[in-house]
Amino acid sequence: MDETTPSEHLNPLQRFGRDIRQVRLARKLTQKHLGKATGYSEGYVSKVESGTLLPRPSEKFAKGCDTVFGTGELFAGLLRRIDEGDHPSWFLPYLNLERKASRILDYSTSLVMGILQTEEYARAIFQAYFSQEAAEEIEGKVTARMRRREVFERDTPPLLWSILDEACLRTAVGSAEVMAGQLEYLLTVAASPHVRLQVMPFSAGAPAASTKPFIVLRFTDSRTVLYTETRVGGRMYDSAHTVDAALDDYDLLRAHALSPDRSLALIKTLLKEYRV
Repeated sequence: MDETTPSEHLNPLQRFGRDIRQVRLARKLTQKHLGKATGYSEGYVSKVESGTLLPRPSEKFAKGCDTVFGTGELFAGLLRRIDEGDHPSWFLPYLNLERKASRILDYSTSLVMGILQTEEYARAIFQAYFSQEAAEEIEGKVTARMRRREVFERDTPPLLWSILDEACLRTAVGSAEVMAGQLEYLLTVAASPHVRLQVMPFSAGAPAASTKPFIVLRFTDSRTVLYTETRVGGRMYDSAHTVDAALDDYDLLRAHALSPDRSLALIKTLLKEYRV
């Protein structure tokens, strides 16, 4: 990144990196010193300052810089706003809760939920949905979606339970190669102790519960929130009656879906089809 480049010509990560560098130099610190103080390598700091670290600097690094520089929550806040800038405003309330949830119960009907998507799968979705947007905007959305995986890096990660309608696995998003990569990733994450996957097969017949996708977030303080989404935005509900009805639906869906082992067997079978 050229230091003479006007700020308006820099992307958000480049501006973030330039700000880190300016404060570091003002504090008379080398990249090596900053890296050691924040728990990262000199090369990591260099990539941050050049705006080339992908998908983006970690929250731990931003908070570490604030501690070293004595800047309060300046850089942690900047990083958070960069993250939020690539999501629609109506999605931010859900995103903030997802980061704090202890359990995430998902029911997906046609597409794999965002937090379980591969980069290529997400890109294909955004390219189709935002076909008029510039490639840079699409990449920003893809990067923001990939960052949602960071919830699994917490000291106490949430338990994610996802029920995927078989349509999620058969809807050809992108190419056969993209779908093969997505199914391979599902098999990988299913091995995690923090992820449970079930498939609702076509053979289950008429739905026993909701036919629309939804997510239930549960928290350590006993709060439970229901999230639903339409083309024009998302809504959250916390009334006991509405949430209890959604949990009853989820129990029915789990009961009628394939067991986790049989679900993985089906995913492996479909994976072979995409690889042909």
